[in-house]
Amino acid sequence: MSAAGKNSEQVKGGVIQRASAVLYRVRRRIATGLGIVLVLFLAYHVVFGRNGLNNYEQKRVQNRELQKQIESLEQQNQQLKDHDARLKNDPDAIEFEAREKLHYARPGEVIYTLNDQPQTGNSNTAAGSTSK
Repeated sequence: MSAAGKNSEQVKGGVIQRASAVLYRVRRRIATGLGIVLVLFLAYHVVFGRNGLNNYEQKRVQNRELQKQIESLEQQNQQLKDHDARLKNDPDAIEFEAREKLHYARPGEVIYTLNDQPQTGNSNTAAGSTSK
């Protein structure tokens, strides 16, 4: 082979090496850019997505509120069970309920009830009718 042919092969080989190096750098930059875009997308999805951190925190708050409501209802349920047991077994409790809620009285007793709200309209005419 002549020197000119060898030189042209070396030039072709050098051009190919430089082109492959440039192509490698471009591919690497594209892959890095795509990786960054993928990471940003996943981070956005983790925070704001359908099952993201915001939604998770809302569910935790809702869970705490429901647990408080359950505890309150369990206490109320226990109080009602205790009240039911007293009404089934304690004659004094039965008598108290009959007197307070149903306004029952024993023979010979008189029950007086007072109105909680004052009467309106007739109170002025009763006070003013003595001066004739």
